[in-house]
Amino acid sequence: MGNEKKTDFFIGKLLNLAQIKFTPNGSDIKEVQDALKTASKKGTGKTGFPEFTAISKGFIIVIEDKADIEQQANYKDDEKTELSTSTKSIVGYAENGAVHYANEIIKKSSYRKVFAFGCSGSEKHHIIRPVFVDENGYTLLQPVENFENFSTNNIEKYYREQVLNETPTEVLELEDILKKSSELHEYLRNYGQLGDSEKPLVVSAILLALKEQSFSLSSLTGDDLKTDGQKIYDALSTHMARVKVKPETKKEQVLSQFTIVKDRTSLNQVDDRLAKTPLKYFAEYLQKNVYSSITENSPEDVLGRFYGEFIRYSGGDGQTLGVVLTPSHITELFCDLADIKPTDNVFDPCCGTGGFLITAMNKMLEQAKPSERKVIKADKIHGFEIRENMFAIATTNMILRGDGKSNLIKNDFLKQPTEKLREGNYSVGFMNPPYSQGKGKDAAHLSEISFIKHLLDGLADGGRCVVIVPQSTMVGKTKEDRQVKTTILESHTLEGVITLNKDTFYGIGTNPCIAIFTAHKPHAKKKHCKFINFEDDGFEIHKHIGLVETERGKERKSHLLNCWLHDAPAESKFMVKTTISDKDEWLHSFYYFNDELPKEDDFEETMINYLSFEFNMVIQNKGYLFENAE
Repeated sequence: MGNEKKTDFFIGKLLNLAQIKFTPNGSDIKEVQDALKTASKKGTGKTGFPEFTAISKGFIIVIEDKADIEQQANYKDDEKTELSTSTKSIVGYAENGAVHYANEIIKKSSYRKVFAFGCSGSEKHHIIRPVFVDENGYTLLQPVENFENFSTNNIEKYYREQVLNETPTEVLELEDILKKSSELHEYLRNYGQLGDSEKPLVVSAILLALKEQSFSLSSLTGDDLKTDGQKIYDALSTHMARVKVKPETKKEQVLSQFTIVKDRTSLNQVDDRLAKTPLKYFAEYLQKNVYSSITENSPEDVLGRFYGEFIRYSGGDGQTLGVVLTPSHITELFCDLADIKPTDNVFDPCCGTGGFLITAMNKMLEQAKPSERKVIKADKIHGFEIRENMFAIATTNMILRGDGKSNLIKNDFLKQPTEKLREGNYSVGFMNPPYSQGKGKDAAHLSEISFIKHLLDGLADGGRCVVIVPQSTMVGKTKEDRQVKTTILESHTLEGVITLNKDTFYGIGTNPCIAIFTAHKPHAKKKHCKFINFEDDGFEIHKHIGLVETERGKERKSHLLNCWLHDAPAESKFMVKTTISDKDEWLHSFYYFNDELPKEDDFEETMINYLSFEFNMVIQNKGYLFENAE
């Protein structure tokens, strides 16, 4: 038997973490207090004392807990869809007792919406299940790990999504973004005769021109003397000079990618179908549908989103090129796992469209003092990108966000000497390296684990390194990769690996994980790493949209960070803490073991099943199967 006081303490701690102000053994709310005066679970008409009550944005929260998981709930039916209302069940089981109190509150007060929680077990092994109760009855909801979804900021959204089954606003907005991306893709192809790699460059060029105050859409008249493309090119050139893109060689590298807008004849001739040039049509579309979505403080990588859509429509070309763009919820998770601060010096050696750097910059600016903001933008954000078109898009992305472009460099990361990288004094390294680019003799040099080693070698002492790679990287696909794993542990520390949702890169077919290291600190043999199974991350696939966050995502992420950053205990099916060797597969699935002790009932059930099987075989004249059992 467990200790119910410990369960009370654990639940109280979770309520505090969610910033929910609660009252133990009763309520401070007059109406609820009065309702509980005759709400005894035994039906005596005396006072009832739920473990905790609270109010969150008009919703009452009532909690009953039990020390033993076996006392979580008692049901009327085998399908476990209907809770028993017997006095014995209400007194002896957490969910039944919580729903009893919720019904009493609804009947005897003006409150009409209650989340009743049945909680049982210990901090490590537990069940926390919400049940929504109103005048029409109750709805059993999915168990949760904490109360994050029930804070004043989140509870209304959770109610609409999980109880009312409404489509979240974010999903509707995402549907709109994808629709516009699809439309623009078609327009760029049909009216501009553009290839897939050219489309994001034209989009970037127009967005930069729109950013320039001296530029006006009305100036795009389709003149032959000075084409619309030349006007857009001049405007974006002026804007890059205005925001001081330096050095000059870098500015020229970016501008060279945008010459397509002035050199491509099909973009600059008036199209009879549009009664204007395709460039003007695209510019009008972007100003109306995209430009307003890009702000300096927006964490969403809008251009990256467009680029991802273009790649998806192109029939998989992105995979061939090793282009796997990181979703924004993962770039945000990187910053949380690294516990990023305004004083950090962030480096992404394969920055793509700049997603990691944009998110890191915003996270740092949120925490920064006014005097630190200029320094962060000018000196704290660093990135390499080898592909000319991606480098131009990343630079554009940073300019549109209000800075951070100063330290983007077009460079081949793997060709940079470690000593040169170390001069950057990077305290945080983020990376989504090109996937599976090594062929033949280049396989070892270009493998994901080689990228990780080179990044670790180039970081400052004690630097935090967070990477997202295929799970096979942590196994060691080849003899050479396994040797690199050995070499990494000789100089650096593996902190842990988080197995992600298989649909994180929806449509790409990669099973990813996040690995976290500390640079230039040899891995100690007694070091305990954390291996986490975060496949259930609260994100789901929506038809025609892809991966979408449900309201459960907040609760799941909160649980992950509580375990990672604050060492909260968790069941082994979620997290295993263990020592490692270089020969191991650095994944949760390799280290997982069932740490839940079997109960006497489990043993009895197994014996009954075995004896029933043996009996059935005997009466079917198959007793010979057991003659050699001994």
